[in-house]
Amino acid sequence: MEHEHSYIANRTKDDYLKRLRRIEGQARGLQRMVEEEKYCIDILTQVSAMTKALQSVALGLLDEHMAHCVVEAVREGGEEAEIKLKEASDAIARLVRS
Repeated sequence: MEHEHSYIANRTKDDYLKRLRRIEGQARGLQRMVEEEKYCIDILTQVSAMTKALQSVALGLLDEHMAHCVVEAVREGGEEAEIKLKEASDAIARLVRS
């Protein structure tokens, strides 16, 4: 059985890609700021903004995963449910640590 990723199925893939492209632009801007030796606090402010943007993407993906992949696996039960719950728990733990 082929697995369909929920963010593609829900047509949010383009939204995630747009957000990631903006983040990529922020990263290039940060590189430029460092190259130009901009004020450290200004650089840190931009790092914080970029971090928040990445966290937003991560939380959106986690929400999609929980709402679709985990819910479906739990409905079906068995080992797959345990695996999906563990994956979600591990992902949350990684996000909290970061």
